[in-house]
Amino acid sequence: MNSKLIKELPELVTNEVISEDVAINIERYYASKTENSSNRLFMVFGVLGSLLIGLGIILILAHNWDSFTKTTKTIIAFLPLIIGQFIVGFSILNKMSQVWKESSGTFLFFAVGSSIALVSQIYNIPGDLSDYLLTWIVLCLPLVYLLKSNALAILYMVFLTYYATELGYGFNTTDKTPWLYLVGVALVLPYYIQLLRHNANTNITSIFNWILPLSLTIVLGAFVKQNDEFGFLMYIILFGLFYNIGKVPFFDSQKLRRNGFLIFGSLGTIILLLNTSFRWMWEDVFNTPDLFTQEFYIALVLFVITVIVLAYSYSKHWIKGFNLFQYVFILFTILFFIGMSNEIIPTLFVNIIIFALGLVTVKIGTDKFHFGILNYGLLIITALVVCRFFDTNMSYVIRGLLFVGVGFGFFLTNYIMLKKQNPRVIQQGK
Repeated sequence: MNSKLIKELPELVTNEVISEDVAINIERYYASKTENSSNRLFMVFGVLGSLLIGLGIILILAHNWDSFTKTTKTIIAFLPLIIGQFIVGFSILNKMSQVWKESSGTFLFFAVGSSIALVSQIYNIPGDLSDYLLTWIVLCLPLVYLLKSNALAILYMVFLTYYATELGYGFNTTDKTPWLYLVGVALVLPYYIQLLRHNANTNITSIFNWILPLSLTIVLGAFVKQNDEFGFLMYIILFGLFYNIGKVPFFDSQKLRRNGFLIFGSLGTIILLLNTSFRWMWEDVFNTPDLFTQEFYIALVLFVITVIVLAYSYSKHWIKGFNLFQYVFILFTILFFIGMSNEIIPTLFVNIIIFALGLVTVKIGTDKFHFGILNYGLLIITALVVCRFFDTNMSYVIRGLLFVGVGFGFFLTNYIMLKKQNPRVIQQGK
């Protein structure tokens, strides 16, 4: 498309449709876009190349490892680290391109990990996997800021999440609360904030908009040790925090696919509410939670943070209408404590809340003329109907009518919005 437009520029200039200066500016614009696209592609392949080189070296050494002496093994263990540091230093001192920095930083990241592992194996240094991962990411954190490397920042978050899950979920022998994970996230936040300020609409920032809430969602369960009941409350509040962050104008003004906070907050809230819409959950799970445990205090801290974000949004007049999603965490917290002594009230109100959220989402979709949001709201209502299909004594005729009604609602709402958005399409179809 661009090349076709470029070819037509001389004709447009000849016919005086555009001036020669405008044609030159158009050529420069598309040339710069092509160059930036090529640089990004080259950066991706540079990072992948560094990964493959590092893995290839490890495989070659592993195949011949037993035939080496301890001294040789030690030299080999430090050799990738020295090479990686040399390349990174060369990239910084000579002010090489970002491709160089991303590639060399990625190579050094894995060189650090391999060197730690090899030295530990050669000299039989004791330690578990979580300690190894923590040492690795702590040593590589300065590289993120030194090289301003997006690839290293992503690797840091991935391995930090791996460390927290390994330590917190007790896959092997340990089962501890990964408090240092919170410190690790706090240390990388300045880099993320810089991306938001200077590269808000780039793909790498969009990736971080997804990685951060995903990591927090995965790791939060590692903080649940004694009181599983409060785990549900912790997650509901966390998703409420995500949603309210996603509704901040800075994120809300971006395309939906770039707003991971909003999507995680919405989907997570709905999934957990559907799980707690069954009466047996309140009878068997939420009947006797212990207060004043670690989970209680974590839920309390999350609640306070979310309320602060919500109040700040009000003070800045960012909230112009009522959106039930932003207040669900408050309603569920109240129902959670009511559910300690009564299972009927929370079950009833959770079902009402889910239905209301479905209607709110449908309204948002129609207001924005967004078919995806519209059908997401209808899917929420459908999921609620399906859940009630399995735990009610309604006859199959009534259940069938409910599904027919929901299906008719899908068709009717999409038809009406399509007709409002583009009446010509309906007329041509007749």
